[in-house]
Amino acid sequence: MEKNSQKRTLGQTLRLTKRFLPYFKPYWGMLAADLACAALTSACELILPLIMRYITDVGARDASLLTVNVILGIGGLYIALRVVDTAAYFYQTSRGHIMGSLIETDLRRDLFTHLQALSNAYYDDTKVGQLMSRITTDLNDVTEFAHHFPEEVFVAVVKIGVSFAILMGVNVPLTLAVYLAIPLMLFCSSRFNLRMRRAFRQSRHQLGELNAQVEDSLLGIRVVKAFSGEKEEARKFQQGNQGFLRIKESMYTWMAWFHSTTRLFDGLMYVMVLVMGGLFIHSGRIAAADLVAYMLYANMLLAAVRRMVEFTEQFQRGVTGIERFVEVMDEPVEIQDEPGAVDIGTAKGEVTFDHVSFSYRGAQEEVLTDINLRVEPGQSVALVGPSGGGKTTLCNLIPRFYEVSAGRVLLDGVDIRHIKLASLRAQIGMVQQEVYLFSGSVLDNIEYGRPGASREEVVEAAKLAGAHEFIQKLEKGYDTCVGERGVKLSGGQKQRVAIARVFLKNPPVLILDEATSALDNESEHLVQQSLDRLMKGRTTFTIAHRLSTIRGAQCILVLTDQGIVEKGSHEQLMKKKGVYYHLQKASGAAEELDVV
Repeated sequence: MEKNSQKRTLGQTLRLTKRFLPYFKPYWGMLAADLACAALTSACELILPLIMRYITDVGARDASLLTVNVILGIGGLYIALRVVDTAAYFYQTSRGHIMGSLIETDLRRDLFTHLQALSNAYYDDTKVGQLMSRITTDLNDVTEFAHHFPEEVFVAVVKIGVSFAILMGVNVPLTLAVYLAIPLMLFCSSRFNLRMRRAFRQSRHQLGELNAQVEDSLLGIRVVKAFSGEKEEARKFQQGNQGFLRIKESMYTWMAWFHSTTRLFDGLMYVMVLVMGGLFIHSGRIAAADLVAYMLYANMLLAAVRRMVEFTEQFQRGVTGIERFVEVMDEPVEIQDEPGAVDIGTAKGEVTFDHVSFSYRGAQEEVLTDINLRVEPGQSVALVGPSGGGKTTLCNLIPRFYEVSAGRVLLDGVDIRHIKLASLRAQIGMVQQEVYLFSGSVLDNIEYGRPGASREEVVEAAKLAGAHEFIQKLEKGYDTCVGERGVKLSGGQKQRVAIARVFLKNPPVLILDEATSALDNESEHLVQQSLDRLMKGRTTFTIAHRLSTIRGAQCILVLTDQGIVEKGSHEQLMKKKGVYYHLQKASGAAEELDVV
């Protein structure tokens, strides 16, 4: 069973390495130069035993032949070799690591680009802390792997191969005995290597979990302090931290077995060379000078093998990083441009739901079932209903945040799957209950609606959103930093910045996802005025939290788990005395209603 597990692991390692190799392509010149320098440093090391063999042999036969000029000549030759070795090593250390950093940068670019393309469904099931660990810590390990992997393999092949050829010329039985012990050494080390790799992978996963926990706690620090939850957060962190410690203890235990086994075989191979070499000298089958050279080459050989074995630790870190990188890169992009997708230009704003059904990934029950709806350009539609009815879900299908399970969503009569995503989402503006502002200036956050817009256009959008007045009163006006997630602004101010962002984008379709539900009465009044201006001339979907805010909607849809059960104006629905009527009565005609 263990053998099969190792085979699977070897096959997986080869597959991962194959996936990684294309990233060397743009830097093949740097790689070739790095390997050439590695060859030079190896050659400089391989020549030293030959020099020592020559000096020992000549000195043993006739010491008078070792004149000052000969010795100085040999010393000068070795100094020249060391100069070449130093220059080559400098290139390896500098440019080699830079090459690894360039590859890491490419990996991080591709990973981030892929993450941007994944659907909301992926992020529903994935912790951001885990992704942060993959895009930082894991890829940092790949840097060392990218540089050292080809270099270490190349140097080991050169040194082991050349040493074998030279040593075979010195003494065949002794060389065969030494080289036959190497596979046994590698086999025993690999037994611990497999367990060490598993521990590395567990540590990477646990580190991601720890990152996610820290992120969750720090982002919610105000809630923690408000509920005096510091001790509970410290307890949860300590639990995760101790779990990480236990995994690292296991990892370092297997690492100790791995390195200890290597050192044991290292010592046994030295004993083999000493004992067998001494016996061969005693029997006259090897000269003293040859044994000196043999010991130096054997030392070099063992150092190369030991270096390769010790590199396995770094190799495992790198392969684990690549494995976690590949896992994300292999995550399918569920929502993307279909072949032949078109640019719709500027849409009129007609939105149609044609027998639309939807269920979340992995869920058994459908959130929406056979929804049919047509919204005319410029029409204002409000969505109300009990929690879980699918109001937010319905709106999220319009910009293709999720893919319908059945049916079609059409914009201006065109199936949105046949429209390029960038073109589709350019037609849609969203103002949500939880406003997300980036850690930049007010200007940056408004400009996000249309990158490259002039300052004058940003200011005009802010005026339309009713935000210009309060922005001017900020310390640096439009250049004021809003803090992480806009923490320096009030809820109403953040909402108006978000509305200004949509004004700047100027889309024909607007989705208001309970945009005023979390505001006090005064802020709600100001924001509602901004929203009224924003809604003019646009097809608008309003998810209602307070029923009083949607009485003026041209069409109100009552959405429950049975689908759209009622449709009409406020007056029409009140006369029916159905679900909408009872919602109004339950809320006191103007109170809060649960949301999806």
